[in-house]
Amino acid sequence: MEEKEISQAVISRLPRYFRYLGELKERGIERISSQELSDIMKVTASQIRQDFNNFGGFGQQGYGYNVEYLYDEISKILGIDQMHQLIIIGVGNLGQALTNYTNFNRRGFVFKGAFDCNPELYGMKIRGVEVRPTEEIENFVRTNNIDIAVLTIPKDQAVPMAQRLVDCGIKAIWNFAHVDLDVPENVQVENVHLSDSLMKLSYNITRYEKKHGRTGNGKTGS
Repeated sequence: MEEKEISQAVISRLPRYFRYLGELKERGIERISSQELSDIMKVTASQIRQDFNNFGGFGQQGYGYNVEYLYDEISKILGIDQMHQLIIIGVGNLGQALTNYTNFNRRGFVFKGAFDCNPELYGMKIRGVEVRPTEEIENFVRTNNIDIAVLTIPKDQAVPMAQRLVDCGIKAIWNFAHVDLDVPENVQVENVHLSDSLMKLSYNITRYEKKHGRTGNGKTGS
């Protein structure tokens, strides 16, 4: 049977569901209705039911959702019920911050290697992960069963680096370089443009202020 195509909008909401369900689970809450989940997440109950129906529904009429079961099922859908091996390329401020973020480990994302082209950084360890020369990437990826590469390098270096990663069999790239990567369809790419996120925030501030008749300094317009 052909697998149903799920929209990216639905997929983008799954991590939020997972996060909120994890918090409910930690508080000892065993079940929740779509309306209660709606109140917490600010997503309509109808949208929640539609999203979950893409994967079989999970709920029971008159009961709602079993929190632990739904948490586990979304974990499987997201593929985080298994471990993923990562490397990071570029260990400047952003690269070091990402490697140091302990919550990745809790979600099954484990940094196994770090690479940079700066010889002064070779041998430095970030949470036990040693920084190596970029010349060692191909061999390291192949011998350590690496799934995901994280790019925190300048955009002019990102395109040729992505090609190297494709050639050595990487499955996915988490790209923080400010350039969109063109890779084969069997390699998954998630582009994270930090300035785009800030501009979206700026737009929402501007829209809110116009709607409520406020100026940029927070004062009400005359």
